[in-house]
Amino acid sequence: MLNWSEIDTVLLDMDGTLLDLHFDNHFWLEFVPARFAARNDLGLDQAREECLRRYQEYAGTLEWYCIDHWTSELGLDIALLKEEVDHLIAVLPHVTDFLDLLHAAGKRRVLVTNAHQKSLALKMERTRLHHRLDSLVSSHDLGLAKENPAFWPSLREREPFDPQRTLFVDDSLSVLRAAQGYGIRWLLAMTHPDRQQPVRQIEEFPAIREFAELMPDLRAWCDAHAHPSG
Repeated sequence: MLNWSEIDTVLLDMDGTLLDLHFDNHFWLEFVPARFAARNDLGLDQAREECLRRYQEYAGTLEWYCIDHWTSELGLDIALLKEEVDHLIAVLPHVTDFLDLLHAAGKRRVLVTNAHQKSLALKMERTRLHHRLDSLVSSHDLGLAKENPAFWPSLREREPFDPQRTLFVDDSLSVLRAAQGYGIRWLLAMTHPDRQQPVRQIEEFPAIREFAELMPDLRAWCDAHAHPSG
């Protein structure tokens, strides 16, 4: 599926790619509406409907991913609420082994996420994955969401990479389309971002369920290119 000899940089999404999307789905679709209902004396169904309506207004924009925006919009301390359920933050299977193998292969590992800096900090504190990454970039650092075509040249200025020698992995098809439009050659979609939901069928891009599918070829490439000792 991939030619590791032609890949120098691996750009990796966070939620739904390295981390189980269940945390975010539960937080935004269940936990936040419940707190919004309590604060505004609403029924849960009514509160959920109102939250979803507001979410949809900002879908795909930087505001959608902004903790500060939703704190203001909903009248809830979103960062504090995330800490209340941070026990649900979980690394997807085989992620740490894959990241370690990328390091052994000499590939640059860059986290590229739409998550707000506060959410990113919480998740790195919880998972310690930052120790296995060479660089972390939040779209909020650049002022553009990954869905925005202007995000990619801006990212390249901050984190130099050759699009023709770069692999990008994400669970969002709209984000993958934006990366494809920019010219990133190697693209992979994740079919099982939320482990509480069914596996998705994806035809538009090459897709994997988990990183274990990539590791035999990557390990073989490492072995073939290992420098003999002594």
